[in-house]
Amino acid sequence: MANKIERIQSIIMKNISEIIQFEVKNPHLGFVSIPEVRVSKDFSHAKVYVSFLNEDEIKEGLKALNHSKGFIRSELAKRMDTRRVPEIEFVYDDGYKKEERISEILKNIDK
Repeated sequence: MANKIERIQSIIMKNISEIIQFEVKNPHLGFVSIPEVRVSKDFSHAKVYVSFLNEDEIKEGLKALNHSKGFIRSELAKRMDTRRVPEIEFVYDDGYKKEERISEILKNIDK
């Protein structure tokens, strides 16, 4: 079961990335990357973690993604060979900030 969940997560991540990049036409949406997708065990919900290039784009970017959620889900349904397509929830991922902070601390320790 774990392999199936991982496979579905990677398919969703790849397809949503392509949909956002090539098909969503929203001027408020800047550069978006999707580092992770987590799907519930019953495949009914998917948390799509997103990060933005500029910190100024976070609020507007999440608003634009949530506004386009229905379109993204319908396009995802066309690309997936599953009976049901999960509900999508976009969540801001600030993991790269934590990584930068840890790297900075480690550099200071070396000095």
